[in-house]
Amino acid sequence: MNIVPAIDLIDGQNVRLSQGDYDKKTQMVRTPEEALKFYQSFESVTRIHVVDLMGALHQEVREENLIKNLRKISSLPLEIGGGLRSLEAIETYRDMGVEYFILGTRAIIDLPWLKDTVNKFPGKIFVGLDAKDNDIYVNGWTENTGIVIDEYLKEIEDLNLAGIIYTDINKDGMGQGPNFENTARINKLTRHKVVASGGVRNKADLDRLESLGIEEAIVGKASHTEAFWEGIR
Repeated sequence: MNIVPAIDLIDGQNVRLSQGDYDKKTQMVRTPEEALKFYQSFESVTRIHVVDLMGALHQEVREENLIKNLRKISSLPLEIGGGLRSLEAIETYRDMGVEYFILGTRAIIDLPWLKDTVNKFPGKIFVGLDAKDNDIYVNGWTENTGIVIDEYLKEIEDLNLAGIIYTDINKDGMGQGPNFENTARINKLTRHKVVASGGVRNKADLDRLESLGIEEAIVGKASHTEAFWEGIR
């Protein structure tokens, strides 16, 4: 199981939200730079997941300077999300050495744009499916698109994606475990790599995801604790 620890940013701080609620913000002990250095000491960490939360909310890149610094000090690839609504924004990060890009809102509501972007960045785009039940949410998880996961997956099946990041919003930041059932179901619906996200607590959760055919998981709040890493190389 490959672990992708998360660093979520608001105003330069390393934070976590509960269920995507911006009013339920918890500041982490480590700074973004300290968290990055801590995570990359583990062999099972393959990438670092960085999200510009205010960028996601306000539909524009907000943490460009900090992310540029994180890229400079990271020995691992970064995947960046939050506010990526244009080719120019993606190119800005590409030019600073960022390897992967997470597209959410515009990728969901503007399929022609997504297809064009994937053609320009083949194998570098993760589509973020953020959902409550099967309804996909956008704009920092504040709006229900009315689009259901099953139908959307059919539209993107033939694209050359890096993968799909599935987050159950109701599980995110709650420490109750991921949505195992729907993660496994989505994995069977698509040929794309499905990355589990939201609610991972411990190695037991990782082992269960692996038994369901999931090879990668994004870990947020739990990854900031020493206890999570016990027994993990």
